[in-house]
Amino acid sequence: MSDGNDAGVAIVGIACRFPGAPDHLTFWQNLCDGVESISALSDEDLLSAGVGPELLRDPSYVKAASVLPDVGGFDAAFFEYSPHEAQLMDPQQRLLLEVAWEAFEDAGQQVGHAPQPIGVFTGLGGTVSSYLVDRLPFSADLPGYTGGLAHLGNDKDFASTRISYKLDLTGPSIHVQTACSTSLVAVHLACQSILGGECGTALAGAATVRVPQRVGYTSVKGGILSPDGHCRAFDAAAQGTIFGSGVGAIVLKDLAAAKAERNHIYAIIRGSANQQRRRSKSELHGLESRRPGPGHPRGLGGFWRVVGRHRLCRVPRNRHYRG
Repeated sequence: MSDGNDAGVAIVGIACRFPGAPDHLTFWQNLCDGVESISALSDEDLLSAGVGPELLRDPSYVKAASVLPDVGGFDAAFFEYSPHEAQLMDPQQRLLLEVAWEAFEDAGQQVGHAPQPIGVFTGLGGTVSSYLVDRLPFSADLPGYTGGLAHLGNDKDFASTRISYKLDLTGPSIHVQTACSTSLVAVHLACQSILGGECGTALAGAATVRVPQRVGYTSVKGGILSPDGHCRAFDAAAQGTIFGSGVGAIVLKDLAAAKAERNHIYAIIRGSANQQRRRSKSELHGLESRRPGPGHPRGLGGFWRVVGRHRLCRVPRNRHYRG
C-alpha cells in the first residue's frame, strides 16, 4: 500500500436489508429522520405466531419486534439452487448471498474470473439457526445428517464459503463469530487480508434473521432488553436494547487501487484493531456492573492508537452499551 493520502482501505460497495429499509440509501435516510423501525405487535399477531395466552398476560412480556420483510423470498434459480434445497436453507444464508451479490453490483466489481483474489469475511446470528430449530417439529427432512442439504443450508460455518463458491471468488473465505462484534471484526479481518496482500478486494458482512419474526420477548429487571420495546441509543432515557433481524455487507478495496480504478468511494478506513476488554473491578468481585468502566473499549482504544487521534470521530466510546 502506498504512503500519504493513499494509505487506507476504501469502502466501494454497500448493500443491506433492514426493517423499514430495503437498501442503504433508505436506511441512511431513516437514521437522519429518526425513524423507528420497531413494530408493535397485537395480541392477534402473537397468538397466530404461537405465543400462548398466559405469556400475553405477563406484564414483563414486551409486544414488539424488529421485523425484516420478505425473509422467505429468494431467487433460487439465479443462484442455481433447486426449490427443495432453497426451502431447507436458513434465510440468513439465503439473504446474505443475495446481499453479497448486490454489494458487488453496487461496487461495479466483477465476480468470477476476477483479475485478483476476492476474499469473503462474514458471520451469522444466533447460537444455532433459529430457522432450523423452528422447523424441527414440522419437517421430517430436519435435522438431517452431516453433509446433507439441511446441514449445509443451516450450519454457520458454510456462509462465507457458500458466497465464495457461488460467486466464484478465490480469495480467503472465513466465517467470523464474535457475538455482537461479528460485523466489525469481519471488517477488520478483511482489511488485514487486503493490506497483507492475500486479496485485492474483500467482502465483509453479516446476517441475523430471527424465526419466527412476529413474536415479542420477556424483559428482566437488570437485563439488557428494553422493558418497553424501544431502543434509545445515546439517550438519557435509554433502558435497554431490542434484538432484531437484518443483513448488511460492504465491499472493501485498497485505497490506492480504488482511486486508480476510479471506484466510487463511500468512506475510507484508516486503521483498525481487535482486542478484548479487561474485566471491571466489580465483575472481579462477582458483581455485575451496570455500566462498563474505562477499560471496556480496548478494541476501539487500540483503533485510535493506530489512527493516532481520538478527536477524528465524535462517536462515544461505549456506544455498544447505550441502547
